[in-house]
Amino acid sequence: MTSEPPVERRPSTGSTGAARDRCALITGASSGLGAAFADRVARQGYSLVLVARDVARLSTVADEVTRRYGVRCTVLPADLTSAADRREVVARIEDGVDILVNAAGFGLSGAFWSVDRTELADQLAVNVTSTQEFTHAAVAVMLAGDGGTVVNLSSITGLVPGRGSTYAASKAWVLYFSQGLSHALRGTNTRVMVLAPGFVRTEFHARAGIDVHTVGDGWWLEPHEVVDRCLADIARGKTFSLPGLRNKVFIAAVSRLPRALAQQVNRMLGNAGARA
Repeated sequence: MTSEPPVERRPSTGSTGAARDRCALITGASSGLGAAFADRVARQGYSLVLVARDVARLSTVADEVTRRYGVRCTVLPADLTSAADRREVVARIEDGVDILVNAAGFGLSGAFWSVDRTELADQLAVNVTSTQEFTHAAVAVMLAGDGGTVVNLSSITGLVPGRGSTYAASKAWVLYFSQGLSHALRGTNTRVMVLAPGFVRTEFHARAGIDVHTVGDGWWLEPHEVVDRCLADIARGKTFSLPGLRNKVFIAAVSRLPRALAQQVNRMLGNAGARA
């Protein structure tokens, strides 16, 4: 299939209510980690709502997961820099979801002071505002129903300061927001997982104009490796996922350094420089 109108699904109401499909809504689903989540979650039998701007690429992902797994897949085009489009996504979440994956996000190249302010505002809207709005809607629905899981995409760049400014700050926000919310939800039927990948072979760096030619092959992970690790961590009851042994060792080492030295080391990896 290519695209279909959004299908209304409401939280199940127990044995006396009408059953509904288990449903996962994934943002940034047209490529990269979002598309990898679509594949892996569909394999578990969930129907999907795929969200991104590019209808053609969303439709390609929908076609593929439907062909492979026979699940219902709805394409929901949305520009997450637009408040009106975000409201449409919130409305769909409020119809009922069991899994929400906030995978949409982007970075900017160039020094902060040279980047257009509109682009900075758009980055904040996608990386932070949409994550907060969609998580708020999902948690409310999940707590009122049978529970569920929210996966928020942070980054290794959000764990140690120094790797740029606005993008790293947005991912640090996602990290602390998700961890605080996860703690607040203890003892409920709803949980929040924060995923902090390092270098992943996606289009992210090319789109952001980031030079990563100095990053060795040993640092890179494939999208499905990252998603499989995240889903395995969720199954183990964890609320934080940092895939890749090298990433774990790096963060463990850098986090023990004095802050100024940690920032210097962090900037050196992947030519972070003064980029936004």
